[in-house]
Amino acid sequence: MSRRAFALAALSTLASAPRAAARSTVGPGPDSVPDPAPGAAPAVSAMDPAPAEGAAVPAGSAAPAPYPVPRASAQMRGVWIATVVNRDWPSRPGRTASEQRKELIAHLDRAVRDRLNTVILQVRPTADALWPSPYEPWSEYLTGTQGRDPGWDPLGTAVEEAHARGLELHAWCNPYRIANHADPARLAASHPARKHPDWVVRHGGRLYYNPGLPAVRAFVRQAMLDAVARYPVDAVHFDDYFYPYPIAGQTFDDDEAYDRYGGAFSSRAAWRRDNIDKLVREMAAGIKEVRPGTRFGISPFGVWRNASTDTRGSDTRAGVQTYDDLYADTRRWVREHWIDYIVPQLYWHIGYSAADYARLVAWWAQVAQGTKTHLYVGEALYRAGAAGQPSAWQDPAELSRHLTLAAAYPQVRGHVFFAAKDLAADPIGAMARVVADHYRGPATPPR
Repeated sequence: MSRRAFALAALSTLASAPRAAARSTVGPGPDSVPDPAPGAAPAVSAMDPAPAEGAAVPAGSAAPAPYPVPRASAQMRGVWIATVVNRDWPSRPGRTASEQRKELIAHLDRAVRDRLNTVILQVRPTADALWPSPYEPWSEYLTGTQGRDPGWDPLGTAVEEAHARGLELHAWCNPYRIANHADPARLAASHPARKHPDWVVRHGGRLYYNPGLPAVRAFVRQAMLDAVARYPVDAVHFDDYFYPYPIAGQTFDDDEAYDRYGGAFSSRAAWRRDNIDKLVREMAAGIKEVRPGTRFGISPFGVWRNASTDTRGSDTRAGVQTYDDLYADTRRWVREHWIDYIVPQLYWHIGYSAADYARLVAWWAQVAQGTKTHLYVGEALYRAGAAGQPSAWQDPAELSRHLTLAAAYPQVRGHVFFAAKDLAADPIGAMARVVADHYRGPATPPR
């Protein structure tokens, strides 16, 4: 039996086994930083100036070296390529297969030029697929019409072309998001959400699969593992969307599922966290069975809990906490090694009072210390030079200072930048500065 046939057979066996402001839905990046609700404690997107170079770092943090510190040859240097709403690629829906392929290769070539070693390509943005999936329709972001064959295999091509350039390809999936609208009739006729309307929850003008239903969890795992079975991807990657970000005045309607499945839990919150924990554990096990050696990583919102909520939390005043608001116990996943790597989105500048980059790097390094879970840092390249960003982000050296500071922590094994469009544009040369200061030679991804 061929490797692919074996993997698909294994997948078939697995499939039969058992409040703050609203966000848009691009994934790791600008909409991963909620704005504060009126009168609420500040979330983590305000605009405090960065301290001067060489300013003191928080108590309990090791002082960063004044100049870039050479790192080991094994180092994550990654970039996200977002496909939802055509954020990074394709530049617009409906381009020809040749044009889409050319654009994709340009992103890969740019990663190589900047001495990166990993691309994290969003291949399942809205319960759809960028490969010929037997479970879900072709993505509308390719052709403009969900379910329409684009005439080529984007994921298969991406894996082949990335590997030919010495890049790892991580398949980025969003588990539960169905659509950025609330009308099931707009979905492809074959869409599983139309066949199983009981799986669907409308919330905030969007459609989501209900994480509280075991049938949903089994299906989304099966759909995502199909990509692992078909292609030699180096990793599967989740972003920060689990339960939806809270919206003031709205509740996620999972009453029926909670009444049916939540009886053994002390609260709805505990039940919801268990639902997400189950997905993470089961996905990790499925990846190992279908294609041993393929890794599993997650990029959560950067604050697990504030210290004012939990003494184990970070010295932050974030308006969103993943444990309480997204029901994602990200700290536990690291400490218990349920995942191979974590990339917290630390999208704030050094010295920002509500969520200081320096304090959060120190906190995550402490969480990862002594575990087998690799820690990489998600970096806000998209903020550098962007209109409306605070003065720290108008300084081309801010991102380079991030890498200098993180180098003081051996637990930090690299960085991932959001995102590919910003890597290509680099309006104020922030990425060029990172490359010059920190990426003077090649590096292989940690394993």
